Amino acid sequence: MKPVKVGICGLGTVGGGTFNVLQRNASIISARAGCPVIIGQVGARRENPACDTGDTPITHDIFDVARNPDIDIVVETIGGYDVAKELILTAIENGKHVVTANKALIAEHGNEIFQAARDNNVIVAYEAAVAGGIPMIKCLREGLSANKVEWLAGIINGTGNYILTEMGDHNRPFPDVLKEAQALGYAEADPTFDVEGIDACHKLTIMASIAFGIPLQFNRAYTEGISRITPSDIQYAASLGFRIKHLGVARQTSEGVELRVHPTLIPSSRPLANINGVMNAVVVQGDAVGQTMISGPGAGAEPTASSVIADIIDIARTMESPDAAVNALGFSQESLSNSLPVLPVTDIECSAYLRIHADDHPGVMNAVTQVLSKQGINIDAITQKVTREDDGCADIVILTHKTREGTMNNAIAELEALKEIKSPITRIRVETL
Repeated sequence: MKPVKVGICGLGTVGGGTFNVLQRNASIISARAGCPVIIGQVGARRENPACDTGDTPITHDIFDVARNPDIDIVVETIGGYDVAKELILTAIENGKHVVTANKALIAEHGNEIFQAARDNNVIVAYEAAVAGGIPMIKCLREGLSANKVEWLAGIINGTGNYILTEMGDHNRPFPDVLKEAQALGYAEADPTFDVEGIDACHKLTIMASIAFGIPLQFNRAYTEGISRITPSDIQYAASLGFRIKHLGVARQTSEGVELRVHPTLIPSSRPLANINGVMNAVVVQGDAVGQTMISGPGAGAEPTASSVIADIIDIARTMESPDAAVNALGFSQESLSNSLPVLPVTDIECSAYLRIHADDHPGVMNAVTQVLSKQGINIDAITQKVTREDDGCADIVILTHKTREGTMNNAIAELEALKEIKSPITRIRVETL
């Protein structure tokens, strides 16, 4: 049987892992694909000492791989936007199928890329773009395809989860743990994508499109990071029966789709609240299956390579009839709907945790509750916490009932205008899942 030849572009962490697993497990991969799967060429600017490339043809120009007539599947693991997009579109124009681990590129340019693939009758697969080694795309797109997905929520960035875990377990401040995460290689020198939720939002955008049958709309999602979370917030949340996680949440309502990434209080009893360290996990609520959760390593060379190679095998199985492949977003192009708008965050309803640092004297608690009452915000729990700061202040901690975000914003602005309030109010959303 004719072999399928794979061209790997980029020999860094993911590309190197893909190379090694393809070589090590060649026989079982080929048996599952139904034909020999071999590495036909590698495009990389530099060698990876962890890879024994032997006599594998290597070029320093990744576009040589995209144009090579002998290559059937181009694997893009270089990351970034412009060059990666040009590489993928060049491969598609040359009749190559594509596998990518590039969540940013798919979230922001996937609509264009998938259209180009349809026009050229090739497949673009991207399992590794969401949650590393977890088969989340296949789970949503195929395993749960009978379901109307009501909502999904996930810990989909291992760096942020590691930081919050360490802060909670060892009572350490955010800056200290971030430095440690960078030293361990979990966080980049510029950690913005991880700690501000951009990386998680790329992944959430992709999952929401598959779950709800809507076009990719990263630019309409709400994103908030974890840099303002303190050990005190984690301790206060624990005393109320919650843990704080950096969640991506997508929910379908009658008004539209919620698409948001932010720190979230989750009841400590929920399985998702107990996913710690660099692990990822996603909970999906379907109308037929109910609630299901899948978890595992969200990054790393070989866990991510596992997902890359699963896509290679899927493509190899359908190369003779690419029309039989699953649609990129799980719905036919004609079925993707813009009738469900992505809601602005001010229109969603959510419970909230508020930490208010205020003067510790009589009447302050009453002033705070009056503002909330005026805005029609019901209080579920309220307590005053003595702080270690010798500033004559205390923390007032409040859990509210569900409230429209715009209303909560107004209440926070009115509270912060009170002379007794000494610092910006911390608001963390609450999800019971």
